[in-house]
Amino acid sequence: MTAWQELGRDTRQESGRAAAARPGGAAAAHPAPAEPWPGSWQPLGARFRTGPEGPGTNFALWAAGAEAVDLCLFAEDGTETRHRLTEQTFQTWHGFLPGVLPGARYGYRVHGRWDPWTGARWNPAKLLVDPYARAIDGAYTSHDAVCSAVRNWPEPDVADTVRDGRDSAPYVPRGVVVHDDDDWYDDQRPKTPWAETVLYEVHVRGFTMRHPDVPPELRGTYAGLAHPAAIAHLRRLGVTAVELLPVHHHVSEDHLQARGLINYWGYNTLGFFAPHAGYSAAGSRGQQVGEFKRMVRALHAAGIEVILDVVYNHSAESGVMGPALSLRGIDNGGYYRLERNRRGYADYTGCGNTLDTRQPHVVRLITDSLRYWVTEMGVDGFRFDLAAALARGGDGVEMHHPFLAAVSQDPLLSRVKLIAEPWDVGPGGYQVGGFPPLWAEWNDKYRDTVRDFWRGARPDVRELGYRLSGSSDLYQRGGRRPHASVNFVTAHDGFTLRDLVSYNRKHNEANGEQNRDGTDDNRSWNHGAEGDDGDPALRELRIRQLRNLLTTLLLSTGVPMLTAGDELGRTQQGNNNAYCQDNEISWLDWSLLEDPAWRSLSELVGRLVRLRRAHPVLRQRAFFSGRETVPGGQRDLAWFTPAGRLMTEADWFAPTAALGMLLSGSAMSERDQHGCPLRDDSFLLLLNAGAEPVTFTLPGEPWPCAYESVVDTAEAGTPRDAVPVVGTVVLGGRSLRLLRAPDRG
Repeated sequence: MTAWQELGRDTRQESGRAAAARPGGAAAAHPAPAEPWPGSWQPLGARFRTGPEGPGTNFALWAAGAEAVDLCLFAEDGTETRHRLTEQTFQTWHGFLPGVLPGARYGYRVHGRWDPWTGARWNPAKLLVDPYARAIDGAYTSHDAVCSAVRNWPEPDVADTVRDGRDSAPYVPRGVVVHDDDDWYDDQRPKTPWAETVLYEVHVRGFTMRHPDVPPELRGTYAGLAHPAAIAHLRRLGVTAVELLPVHHHVSEDHLQARGLINYWGYNTLGFFAPHAGYSAAGSRGQQVGEFKRMVRALHAAGIEVILDVVYNHSAESGVMGPALSLRGIDNGGYYRLERNRRGYADYTGCGNTLDTRQPHVVRLITDSLRYWVTEMGVDGFRFDLAAALARGGDGVEMHHPFLAAVSQDPLLSRVKLIAEPWDVGPGGYQVGGFPPLWAEWNDKYRDTVRDFWRGARPDVRELGYRLSGSSDLYQRGGRRPHASVNFVTAHDGFTLRDLVSYNRKHNEANGEQNRDGTDDNRSWNHGAEGDDGDPALRELRIRQLRNLLTTLLLSTGVPMLTAGDELGRTQQGNNNAYCQDNEISWLDWSLLEDPAWRSLSELVGRLVRLRRAHPVLRQRAFFSGRETVPGGQRDLAWFTPAGRLMTEADWFAPTAALGMLLSGSAMSERDQHGCPLRDDSFLLLLNAGAEPVTFTLPGEPWPCAYESVVDTAEAGTPRDAVPVVGTVVLGGRSLRLLRAPDRG
């Protein structure tokens, strides 16, 4: 018998119980476990409690098809002690162990059939992380022993059907028992209305790794983001919410570990309840939970909400030959969408697997996790990665899906901010504008249109009009509001704003994938030279374009989302997929603020956010009607040609590089809390994406005829005081101006 045959012998149809019982099997080296007390089948997970029986921890694991479940406790020296959970209620295995205190490390070994042809992949040789673990300790190390099937089996066609009997415990993390303290009595959630929200997408680690005023021991951590120096920058910008890239505990894929890289972005979740231990300054034995809570409290005290980017569409276990770390070994067919032949996974995420939200217990796992982060961890909302995958039924994406229905009727979750990334990689997965009320969406149509306009690609002017005014074509029919559109020009995925105006092509060589990764549809323009070449004129033009893009974003109707570092002129040196770059490529470079040009860009962002906050006409809660309030009077929204006349039907179908958008503060459809019509100043936004100057004639009656210039992106440095404007305006090439007419009512 060969070594390969010995490794996988007799395992194709062998049950987990038999494997544990035979000599040399997974459990043979351990003494018979003591039986825990019966305990309770709910709540799921490990819950410490103190009662008449003394302190201890209740353990509960849903594993519908399992034949037996061993709870594994680990001593400080790594010694493993197994306790068989003999109680089962409603497919949940449970038991109470007295004397198990917070800080204890644990995992599970689950016994059952090995029959990959029916999706059964139980293997007690694999140590599994509790899906409900509140904290996770230890690293995942790529090793063949973590796979439930034998990797590199000499017959590739059947490799996934041969069970691997090696112990995976040396290579996988453990759960940690955590004591949940109700310590939110002094926390004041900002509860910022959607219409007043300004999002700031930020990576916990990358934001402070190079911050000179954050103590070195706190950089790259939750405590670092909570540091007064970090919060001071957020307050100067005026953002109302941070949208944190994934902070659920995640691990790095095998192919990245093989190249000496990590999954820096974190879209590879292992623990849906556990804050990522690598972002903790305090440690990983449960201390990360308290540190995360303190970060949230500090941000709340500064008036800043916390939105989590969450990944429930797939797990870190990848495809059939990926690691068995948790769900695969607990109940493979119960958690994942399997192909018709049951051996492989239906992959709508591009990550090897897709969680099956058609299953009630999967919906429960996700909603339990969401509620935990709101109630116990204090967060204010969620952005759902590849949200279309969560709404997939049997025949595609369904907007009446059980998951969406569960969230919409939940008395807690229906009251927090919900943001969908409204697509996945499967057929029919692009669903921008399709999600139901309560949901906002990342609007990539906005991103593409604004990029095209400012790079001179002449997008359909009707498309531009819709995007600047709240995308009513996408959201109004469903009864939603303009805040359903989360407007963005850049995000973590793709070029930074500076790279958007500096590169025509991606430069991802540092990722080690021969520059094949990352999108080729960047809609970028290097303005004549690839990368930074030191030409002062080219630099000035690019910075002006950054001002154009940021000003357009912050003056558009909808919810603006800034990407951290864009206000500093951050560059990734042309890398548009820096998901594995935990280094200076991804970290914010705070020394850029020493350059007056980049400092003035940051100041412009803060000034625009304050302007937006001060004027409800710039952040309207209802869609524009475009109709006159009285015959011959003003409209709440009007569009003008450079000649100062209202745009006609023919103008909407003619390509143009210049137009004006007037928001009337005296014709707003909104009312205040007393039912009186709101009034505000009026604003005229003039845009010129062409290279040559354009002379704009200001509109005549009934529109305002006297303005003051508030923003002019052709001006570098500190903006001047408001400049009176009457009659005509000369708008420089590739620039915009915002004019204000004070309300005279």
